Amino acid sequence: MLCKVMEKNNGNKGYVKQLYLIRHAKSSWSHPELADFDRPLSKRGKGNGSLMAGRLASRGIIPQRIVSSPARRAKKTARYMAKGTGFKKREIIYERGLYFAEYQEVISIIEGYFCDVEILFVVGHNSTITDLAENLTGENLFNVPTCGVVGIEYRGGKSFTNITESGSLLFFDYPKNTVPQNGK
Repeated sequence: MLCKVMEKNNGNKGYVKQLYLIRHAKSSWSHPELADFDRPLSKRGKGNGSLMAGRLASRGIIPQRIVSSPARRAKKTARYMAKGTGFKKREIIYERGLYFAEYQEVISIIEGYFCDVEILFVVGHNSTITDLAENLTGENLFNVPTCGVVGIEYRGGKSFTNITESGSLLFFDYPKNTVPQNGK
């Protein structure tokens, strides 16, 4: 499914779309009997979820849509992002395809949900989040840590595209970071 820019925005040089790739917060390994899909957040993960949502809100970043893996740790991270930015938790979309999917499947999911919004949050797992961030921006991030956020911008009437380096890095932030890395 390909995203098509709405007619009124086509060619508008001031038109901006922003994609925020968010790796789920730190999960707990204290219950080894749980399946990977069912692992909860650790105490640190819960704190980092609130912290990073607060950082996004302090930048004035409010999503128009949040799409998340349905894995327990990702769902909870998405809920922290929603609560911290004023997004309605009941409107979070849980997409099974974000749980350890192939790269191209995740791209298709993003294309489908990014069509009619300007600001999209995608909450998922590594290595997919890091791969997406590096490929879409052309930046070498090496690893997006747990609860890390990569902001990517598309300007000038361009809709989201999965072409390498098609997006510009807005910032790369994570809980242990004291100064977020700004893009070019």
